[in-house]
Amino acid sequence: MSLRKVRFGLKWKVALLLALLLISVLVVLSTLVLAGIREDQRVRLEQSFAHEAEAANLRVHQEFLTNTNNEMQPDAFMESVGQRLAVDLGSQSGMAVTLYKLDGTFTGTSLPFQPKMDVKDALAHTEEGRSAYITEGDQLLYLAPLRNMDEQIGTIQFHASLAEQHAFYERIRKLFLVTGMSVLAAGFLIGYLYVWRQVHVISRLNLAAQQIGEGAYLSEPTVKRQDELGELGQGIFEMSGRISSSVSQLTEEKLKLLDAIERLQELEQQQKQFIGNISHELKTPLTSILAYADLLDLYRDDPELLEEARTRIRKEAQRLYGLVEKALQLSSMDIYEFETHAESIELKPILEEATARLQAKAEQNNITIQSNLTDGKVWADADNLMHMMLNLLDNGIKYNKPGGTVTLTNEVQDQQGVDRMVIRVSDTGIGIPDHARERLFDPFYTVSSDRSRVYGGTGLGLSLVRSLAEKQHGSVHLTETGSGGSTFIITLPMDRPRPEEIRSAEESPDLE
Repeated sequence: MSLRKVRFGLKWKVALLLALLLISVLVVLSTLVLAGIREDQRVRLEQSFAHEAEAANLRVHQEFLTNTNNEMQPDAFMESVGQRLAVDLGSQSGMAVTLYKLDGTFTGTSLPFQPKMDVKDALAHTEEGRSAYITEGDQLLYLAPLRNMDEQIGTIQFHASLAEQHAFYERIRKLFLVTGMSVLAAGFLIGYLYVWRQVHVISRLNLAAQQIGEGAYLSEPTVKRQDELGELGQGIFEMSGRISSSVSQLTEEKLKLLDAIERLQELEQQQKQFIGNISHELKTPLTSILAYADLLDLYRDDPELLEEARTRIRKEAQRLYGLVEKALQLSSMDIYEFETHAESIELKPILEEATARLQAKAEQNNITIQSNLTDGKVWADADNLMHMMLNLLDNGIKYNKPGGTVTLTNEVQDQQGVDRMVIRVSDTGIGIPDHARERLFDPFYTVSSDRSRVYGGTGLGLSLVRSLAEKQHGSVHLTETGSGGSTFIITLPMDRPRPEEIRSAEESPDLE
């Protein structure tokens, strides 16, 4: 399931930016206005309470002067007139009033019942000559010192409701919310329509640029306007004409150069491939000869080794001589490919011979060659098949780990209704990186230059194996690789391929 990438266009970006600006302005404006309303309510309330407190102090002073006993102590005065004074002050202020003595003892109230609020801390403030607020929901208690001239005689408490102020504040907040949403919606719609119109023009210009890039040049300006976008459209039109003229000239020159380059590359590639293939094939028998020479130097007194080394060195020298002869023949005939003479041959002896040729090199590198072979015939050229097996086994030894193994097996498989021989070469080596798998069989390609220098690789071995396999209507594939080693599979026909089988093999996809 493929995920489609969501495109966030310019019109949405600009419209979103406009919406964010409108929201920011509305939020800042509403916040400032609501904060101003809240501050104004607080100031007016403080002024109102301060005024009521002054009026209460004046009323207390009048009551104190009219009292028959002017020498009465404040607590006794509050005890005697507290309840009546609280009712009078409540009627005068229009608010519920409660009076306390200096020690915080209740002395009178105009309320039918006392509010259940803890006023101890507030009374402690009033004892120090300061006012205090207590707010709980919509209810507000304002406590202030009660004085007779400069003498504090108690505390007065005003009990007011903030419900009306809260309701006014909420109405203003909702008004801002509704108005802001309306302005936001209208502004967003207007901005989106305007931006959409401009983006539509830009899209036409972008389409024209894409058409120019695809080789469809303009016959007239895409956009005709009296502004910067119109100038851009005219500039794109003029650029299209200049590009069209230049491309026509370049195309003619390119065709001439391509013809010349193609002829040179064909000659160069033929020469490189010929030299590379011959060099690689000459190196393989020389490697075997050098390995046996080293063993002879180490084990000079071993008769069996001397006899085996003599036999193998002779065979490899004969093979080397044959390669030189074939190279000379190919050079004189000016042919850059190995000839293939396919026939029905027994597979098992060739595989056993290939393992025997590389046994000395494997022992020298502390590598074990294992084989599990079955009898069977294949339709192939014996020399070419030997080249392929020696290359794959040699790679399995070179790129293995000390103490590792190279395993050679074969079996018959039914592929698309046709029996084919499958030869499997597995090793426990260092593996092949994922990025190198696609180019592994390309001529001269090596996984890394450092590794090639260490193991003597030229990048031609696997390319030669693939070419030889395809000449015999077979194939070679890398099926497994990793830190635990790699596995190569060669597939060959068991009988002479029919024309329809050849076409089917060519059209079948590579094994993975």
